[in-house]
Amino acid sequence: MKKLLNTLYVTTQNAYLFKEGASVVVKIEGKNRLRLPLHTLDGIVTFGAISMSPFLMAACAEVGVTISFMSQYGRFLARVLGPVTGNVKLRREQYRRAESPEKAREMALYMLKGKLHNSRAVLRRFLRDYPEAASRNEVAKGQLRLTNQLQRLDSQPTLETLRGLEGEAAATYFSLFGRLITLGNDEFTFYDRSRRPPRDPVNALLSFVYTLLVHDCRSALEGVGLDPYVGYLHVDRPGRPGLALDLMEEFRSWLADRLVLSLINRQQIRAKQFRRSESGAVLLNEAGRKDLLTAWQKRKQDEITHPFTGERVAIGLLFHLQARLLARCLRSELDGYPPFLWK
Repeated sequence: MKKLLNTLYVTTQNAYLFKEGASVVVKIEGKNRLRLPLHTLDGIVTFGAISMSPFLMAACAEVGVTISFMSQYGRFLARVLGPVTGNVKLRREQYRRAESPEKAREMALYMLKGKLHNSRAVLRRFLRDYPEAASRNEVAKGQLRLTNQLQRLDSQPTLETLRGLEGEAAATYFSLFGRLITLGNDEFTFYDRSRRPPRDPVNALLSFVYTLLVHDCRSALEGVGLDPYVGYLHVDRPGRPGLALDLMEEFRSWLADRLVLSLINRQQIRAKQFRRSESGAVLLNEAGRKDLLTAWQKRKQDEITHPFTGERVAIGLLFHLQARLLARCLRSELDGYPPFLWK
């Protein structure tokens, strides 16, 4: 497992990345602006009109650095990675469980418990930190609804019922998300979750951070030899990384959503850092993307005590640790998969 887990994000349009010695170099307007040792990187993510030398791509594939290409505003386009590694028996067990309704239900149940627990924890933290908030009663009621939905998971629901419960819980949580914004002005009003396209700045931030999160989860799963496209909670669809989406559910609310709330409530991101396209989509501009990427990378360097292993670990390593625990579960080295539960 890499200890640094740095991701290089490139947003400056028309930048060119190439390999020089054992380093990756970023050239902008004919001048070398950045040089990083390749072995310190976990991934490279580019946004928009960024080009890259084939020699750099080959070197990244050789050392296991995943390259992801995004549109200028964060929509996933493609990725480049090297040969698939890992135990073939592990993947076969992953596929067998995905094909078995009962085994898939069991795996989906673990992950959904993680999502509901952490979503409820976000609401509870708000109630603790803002005892005088005008929305306190609404948030408290929503927290109780999530508790009830969490308890319903103990009734051995079917896989389809689990997916229905996931939708109910998401609706409960996002119906209250706007109440967690304490800024006190109309610049960041949130009514509901809108994805394609995001219709307001809050949804634009959420969509962008979720893109970064799924990139990290997919890389972590590939790192332990799992197939990120065959999941349990999410239905298989061509081109959709189902297992990466399963894994990110544990991290979505407490990590991604709380980062967005922090940036808004602390006024570290402003309305001027967004633009509205002709289609009506609200998108981050280049300054906004850079501020968000900096905050995301900084947050991943913070440390937290893992609730299952008890060890102190950087947040950026949590995805890899959970992927390893998932692999151990599939190998029957653990009685079940322990999702990350934020306290």
